[in-house]
Amino acid sequence: MNIGIDISGGDHAPQSQIKGAILAKAKFGNNVTLNLIGNETEIVELLSKENQSPSNFKIINAPDIIEMGEHPAKAFLKKPNSSIAMGFKLLKENQLDAFSSCGNTGAMLVGSVQILKAIPGVIRPCITSVMPKLNGGLGLILDVGTNADCKPDVLYQFGLLGSLFAQNVYGIQHPKVGLMNIGEEPEKGNLIAQAAHALMQDNNEYNFIGNVEGRDILDDVADVIVCDGFTGNVILKEAEAFYTAIRKRGIKDEFFDRFNYEIYGGTPILGINSTVMIGHGMSSPLAVCNMLLLSAEIAKSNLSQKIKNAFNP
Repeated sequence: MNIGIDISGGDHAPQSQIKGAILAKAKFGNNVTLNLIGNETEIVELLSKENQSPSNFKIINAPDIIEMGEHPAKAFLKKPNSSIAMGFKLLKENQLDAFSSCGNTGAMLVGSVQILKAIPGVIRPCITSVMPKLNGGLGLILDVGTNADCKPDVLYQFGLLGSLFAQNVYGIQHPKVGLMNIGEEPEKGNLIAQAAHALMQDNNEYNFIGNVEGRDILDDVADVIVCDGFTGNVILKEAEAFYTAIRKRGIKDEFFDRFNYEIYGGTPILGINSTVMIGHGMSSPLAVCNMLLLSAEIAKSNLSQKIKNAFNP
């Protein structure tokens, strides 16, 4: 298996990316080839400082960088030798099984949709986030930022995408899918939520359990929670703020520790024709390592093909 990582993207790049790749390599052993995509001279120098032989990795020279503030679509055209553009090129040519980056999120989305394309039938690809449960399990929430405004049919599809992800990557059998709303009753919420509920309750593609509320997120009410990207991003950022506040107050707790994003590493873009991972811009080496490990698990599960089969039976 060939896993690619953008060495140049991220607030702490390239140091965190190199150190994270080294951690991941130790766990992968010889089963996975890590492709380090970035400035070759810089990569070799950093590997040497970490007492790592460049021969342990495959180095892809990509001297340009798509900066965080650049316009994603324009940057792809102007910088074909950037680490992100090169990663998508290799992915499209099937030289990579997965590609990860902590860099420009917009560029990662542009590459996913314009170069790899959405799986036929998928209206809007999306991203998800893990939410720990009080009982020790975990749940998924989607979308968490790529689609601020969603029509009912898009929310319906998020339920299927999330269900397939939960089942095939996290091993959750018959995932319970809930729709985020301001009440449990079908008539609650705005017109979009009401229409989405009507679509979801009559489906035979996944296990829809009805509306869920904000207070249900940490309980075992649902395994997959569906919402628009605006709502999901607010929930995600509030969870991050909650974890930060807990740490600042010096509270040490096993459950609260599971809100640390480093544990999960990154999130896949669901609904596209390959495995693409987006990491937090501030990712530490541990977060980068876990992002790479998760990307390998998703590629191994053949999730994109299973999504394709579900949307095109």
